[in-house]
Amino acid sequence: MSIGNSPPEDGRPSIGRALQQARIDAGLTVDEISSTTRVRIPIVHAIEQDDFSRCGGDVYARGHIRTLARAAGLDPTQLIEQYDAEHGGRPRPSRAAPVFDAERIRPEPRRPNWTAAMVAAIVAVVGFVGFTLFSGGDRSQDNAAEAGPAPAKPSKSPAKAPPGRTADAKPEPSDSAVAGAPANKVTVKLTAERAQTWMSAKDHTGKLLDEGVLKRGASKTFTDSNRIDLVLGNAGAVQLFVNGKEIKNVGDDGQVQRLSYTRGDPAAG
Repeated sequence: MSIGNSPPEDGRPSIGRALQQARIDAGLTVDEISSTTRVRIPIVHAIEQDDFSRCGGDVYARGHIRTLARAAGLDPTQLIEQYDAEHGGRPRPSRAAPVFDAERIRPEPRRPNWTAAMVAAIVAVVGFVGFTLFSGGDRSQDNAAEAGPAPAKPSKSPAKAPPGRTADAKPEPSDSAVAGAPANKVTVKLTAERAQTWMSAKDHTGKLLDEGVLKRGASKTFTDSNRIDLVLGNAGAVQLFVNGKEIKNVGDDGQVQRLSYTRGDPAAG
């Protein structure tokens, strides 16, 4: 286990040094990346010093590396491969085929096929009802033929719309109707559309409204009288509505974005 940001023999920067530099380049402090990723501050400091003993094992170490890298806008694939190369690689999964083979060998008792019996009964009932209706329909047609054609009723033409107006049509729902918000407040709605993301939201006084991981498909809505400040850890995965208007091109996948919005037509601060 390497401690102290010592570079590997191939000349690449150590895992901790790469994560630290990516965090600095993204303009994030240790407190901010800890708040965004929920990785505790002492563990962030230890990982940046290539001390993985505080992670609780290789599985947690890989997870922390992946989380910190994505929050800082860094591709975690090479860092995970570097960690596996330096720490012995991933354990091979045990073969589970004998367990499944044993389960297949066990004979299961035969049970009455109630589903087939129920289907047969339903088919019989439907056939009887259809035969009854068909026979009754034939008799009704015969009686109608004997009675002769019924007198034609005058048809009523549909009422015409007044001049200058067209027939009523249902309007198509717009994005602003879906994410509508009162004009005297700032309303922000974000949805993890394509992947999960790390986020935090604060009001105009700096009070933390919410923070944490927003799972794929989940949504959060925040309102304030003056301003909403956002931090998005994976901006490319987020669908964002501000004051009833969708914000296009919030960011790229894995990109950390800091955004501020006020009342009226949304504009990034």
